Amino acid sequence: MSRMSKYLAILSLGAAGGSIYLIPYIRYVFYDWQLEALGITNTQLGTLSTAYAIGCMLLYIPGGMIADRLSTKKCIMASLLATTVLTVILSFVSGYTITLGIWFLFAFSTTFVFWGSLMKTIRMIATEEEQGFMFGLYYLGNGVTGAIVNSVALQLSEMGIDGTAKFGICVLTYAASTFVAAILVYIFVKERLYVDTTIKINEFKMDQVKGVLKNPTVWVFSLIIFSAYTVGYSGGTMFTPYLTEVVGITPEESGALSIIRTYIFYLLAPVSGFIADKLFRSTSRWFMILFTILALLYFGVLAIPSTASVTLVSYYTLLPGLFGLALYGIMFSIASETRIPAVVMGTAVGIASVIGYSPDFFMWTLFGTWLDKFGGEGYTYVFIYLGVVSVVGIFASFYIRRRAVAAQKMDVLE
Repeated sequence: MSRMSKYLAILSLGAAGGSIYLIPYIRYVFYDWQLEALGITNTQLGTLSTAYAIGCMLLYIPGGMIADRLSTKKCIMASLLATTVLTVILSFVSGYTITLGIWFLFAFSTTFVFWGSLMKTIRMIATEEEQGFMFGLYYLGNGVTGAIVNSVALQLSEMGIDGTAKFGICVLTYAASTFVAAILVYIFVKERLYVDTTIKINEFKMDQVKGVLKNPTVWVFSLIIFSAYTVGYSGGTMFTPYLTEVVGITPEESGALSIIRTYIFYLLAPVSGFIADKLFRSTSRWFMILFTILALLYFGVLAIPSTASVTLVSYYTLLPGLFGLALYGIMFSIASETRIPAVVMGTAVGIASVIGYSPDFFMWTLFGTWLDKFGGEGYTYVFIYLGVVSVVGIFASFYIRRRAVAAQKMDVLE
């Protein structure tokens, strides 16, 4: 297998992941147009997101188990095509009830067998020595795809005469992106690229789930995903309101910095993966360093004097984004060090995702409560929380590293 073939396969998967999640989160970019086009309220829009999140959480584990029994390529393509169909239907409907139903169905088309199959396929394409780089390359393709599709949608929306028409154009652009991604996966993702060609789709047995659940490494792996998602991606967005409410810069300036923290630094994900693979030769070692840096940065916010330069503080907030995306962009690559068998990778990813993405259920309510109760002082509790979670990530990564070293010694003895 050629290295270029593997790169094209990973980038195709990046296009798949980068396009399929645009539609459930379309409010991030086209919030007002969505309200107008669908004829719903802000509360109802929030309920759509809740319904989608609940559906995803219910489907991660059973979807991962099913993905372990089927062809991962076919699961990914079926998910992309189903999302395309649902997205086209959405462009022709309005009203809360039918939209709520479509959003719940998006959980099936974008998560059910898609997520576990996606992560498992990346792992099977990459060798043990290039897991970090390949996952970083995936997230690079993911971020670039999202940026390109949203830019195209925004440009094409200028043809619309009102918000409803503009929203419809954006939705159809999203549908085209998932359809194109399905074609790319069909062309470039080949099972001959899989490193372990001995894995057969019928090897997974239901009784293996018990072994996955009893494996403590699976739960520590889940804890690492929880920590990486919290401090590497999600929690860092709190710097946006912090800069306007506490530091005192304009929303436009804070928004520009947010774009850099949230999207531009994705370009460095492959670099982070290269560092893990080639410099440290261990993702867990690199994670221990990244979590340590993030802990110092989040706790460090509390030590910033009130007389500090506004410009200096603003640039300081870019650092958690830099190291956070270096962590988040390759977080699933640590699976190779856990020694979780690839044949049950879909199931393990399902479990890790339920735990890893659970902050979406409670963290924002927790942060909002602190800010409502304490005002600007509430950010002290926010950054302490993020610092503590970073420390949890350090210990979890150390545990995985210790287990990996022990396993390597056993291999040598055998």
